[in-house]
Amino acid sequence: QVQLVESGGGLVQAGGSLRLSCAASGSIFSRSDMAWYRQAPGKQRELVAGITRGGNTNYADFVKGRFTISRDNAKNTVYLQMNSLKPEDTAVYYCNLKVTFLREYEYWGHGTQVTVSS
Repeated sequence: QVQLVESGGGLVQAGGSLRLSCAASGSIFSRSDMAWYRQAPGKQRELVAGITRGGNTNYADFVKGRFTISRDNAKNTVYLQMNSLKPEDTAVYYCNLKVTFLREYEYWGHGTQVTVSS
Protein backbone atom coordinates (compact mmCIF):
# COMPACT_ATOMS: atom_id res chain seq x y z
CA GLN A 1 0.00 0.00 0.00
CA VAL A 2 1.30 3.42 -0.98
CA GLN A 3 0.66 6.50 1.13
CA LEU A 4 0.84 10.00 -0.28
CA VAL A 5 1.17 12.97 2.06
CA GLU A 6 0.73 16.48 0.69
CA SER A 7 1.99 19.64 2.36
CA GLY A 8 2.58 23.28 1.56
CA GLY A 9 -0.94 24.55 1.13
CA GLY A 10 -2.21 27.70 2.79
CA LEU A 11 -3.60 31.18 2.35
CA VAL A 12 -1.87 33.55 -0.05
CA GLN A 13 -2.73 36.82 -1.73
CA ALA A 14 -3.32 37.02 -5.46
CA GLY A 15 -0.02 37.23 -7.29
CA GLY A 16 1.77 35.25 -4.61
CA SER A 17 3.44 31.86 -4.69
CA LEU A 18 3.19 28.52 -2.94
CA ARG A 19 5.12 25.28 -3.26
CA LEU A 20 3.26 22.04 -2.70
CA SER A 21 5.05 18.82 -1.83
CA CYS A 22 3.85 15.24 -1.93
CA ALA A 23 5.88 12.53 -0.25
CA ALA A 24 5.26 8.91 -1.18
CA SER A 25 5.91 5.87 0.96
CA GLY A 26 7.37 2.65 -0.35
CA SER A 27 9.83 1.91 -3.08
CA ILE A 28 7.84 2.36 -6.29
CA PHE A 29 8.04 6.14 -6.63
CA SER A 30 10.75 6.19 -9.30
CA ARG A 31 8.68 3.82 -11.44
CA SER A 32 5.50 5.86 -11.09
CA ASP A 33 3.82 8.63 -13.01
CA MET A 34 2.84 11.47 -10.71
CA ALA A 35 0.27 14.23 -11.01
CA TRP A 36 -1.44 17.05 -9.19
CA TYR A 37 -5.21 17.48 -9.41
CA ARG A 38 -7.44 20.04 -7.80
CA GLN A 39 -11.07 20.32 -6.83
CA ALA A 40 -12.85 23.57 -6.10
CA PRO A 41 -16.18 23.67 -4.21
CA GLY A 42 -19.01 22.54 -6.44
CA LYS A 43 -16.68 21.53 -9.26
CA GLN A 44 -15.23 18.29 -10.52
CA ARG A 45 -11.68 17.27 -9.80
CA GLU A 46 -9.39 18.36 -12.64
CA LEU A 47 -5.85 17.64 -13.71
CA VAL A 48 -3.40 20.46 -13.01
CA ALA A 49 -0.05 18.95 -14.03
CA GLY A 50 1.61 15.59 -14.52
CA ILE A 51 5.13 14.23 -14.68
CA THR A 52 6.03 10.79 -15.98
CA ARG A 53 8.63 8.48 -14.48
CA GLY A 54 10.86 9.63 -17.33
CA GLY A 55 10.45 13.29 -16.44
CA ASN A 56 8.08 14.36 -19.20
CA THR A 57 5.61 16.98 -18.03
CA ASN A 58 2.18 18.17 -19.07
CA TYR A 59 0.05 21.05 -17.83
CA ALA A 60 -3.54 22.18 -17.96
CA ASP A 61 -3.91 25.27 -20.11
CA PHE A 62 -5.08 27.32 -17.15
CA VAL A 63 -1.71 26.91 -15.33
CA LYS A 64 0.75 26.96 -18.21
CA GLY A 65 3.49 29.48 -17.59
CA ARG A 66 2.57 29.83 -13.90
CA PHE A 67 2.96 26.36 -12.33
CA THR A 68 5.89 23.94 -12.53
CA ILE A 69 5.81 20.28 -11.58
CA SER A 70 9.02 18.48 -10.65
CA ARG A 71 10.13 15.34 -8.86
CA ASP A 72 13.01 14.15 -6.71
CA ASN A 73 13.24 10.38 -6.89
CA ALA A 74 15.86 10.29 -4.14
CA LYS A 75 13.31 11.85 -1.78
CA ASN A 76 10.22 10.08 -3.17
CA THR A 77 8.69 13.51 -3.55
CA VAL A 78 6.86 15.44 -6.24
CA TYR A 79 6.50 19.21 -6.13
CA LEU A 80 4.20 21.81 -7.58
CA GLN A 81 5.61 25.33 -7.68
CA MET A 82 2.71 27.74 -8.09
CA ASN A 83 3.44 31.32 -9.06
CA SER A 84 1.20 34.25 -10.00
CA LEU A 85 -1.66 32.68 -8.10
CA LYS A 86 -5.20 33.79 -8.84
CA PRO A 87 -8.37 33.57 -6.73
CA GLU A 88 -9.68 30.98 -9.18
CA ASP A 89 -6.77 28.71 -8.19
CA THR A 90 -8.47 28.25 -4.82
CA ALA A 91 -9.10 24.53 -4.36
CA VAL A 92 -8.03 21.40 -2.56
CA TYR A 93 -4.96 20.06 -4.34
CA TYR A 94 -4.47 16.30 -4.51
CA CYS A 95 -1.41 14.25 -5.30
CA ASN A 96 -1.87 11.24 -7.58
CA LEU A 97 0.39 8.27 -8.27
CA LYS A 98 -0.03 5.71 -11.03
CA VAL A 99 2.13 2.63 -11.42
CA THR A 100 1.79 -0.46 -13.58
CA PHE A 101 2.58 -3.97 -12.42
CA LEU A 102 0.63 -6.24 -14.77
CA ARG A 103 -2.21 -3.76 -14.26
CA GLU A 104 -2.45 -0.12 -13.31
CA TYR A 105 -2.58 0.88 -9.65
CA GLU A 106 -3.64 4.35 -8.63
CA TYR A 107 -3.29 6.14 -5.30
CA TRP A 108 -4.46 9.50 -3.97
CA GLY A 109 -3.36 11.75 -1.17
CA HIS A 110 -5.82 13.37 1.21
CA GLY A 111 -5.33 16.82 -0.27
CA THR A 112 -4.06 20.19 0.85
CA GLN A 113 -6.10 23.38 0.80
CA VAL A 114 -4.90 26.33 -1.26
CA THR A 115 -6.77 29.60 -0.80
CA VAL A 116 -5.94 32.68 -2.86
CA SER A 117 -7.42 35.95 -1.68
CA SER A 118 -8.11 38.86 -4.00
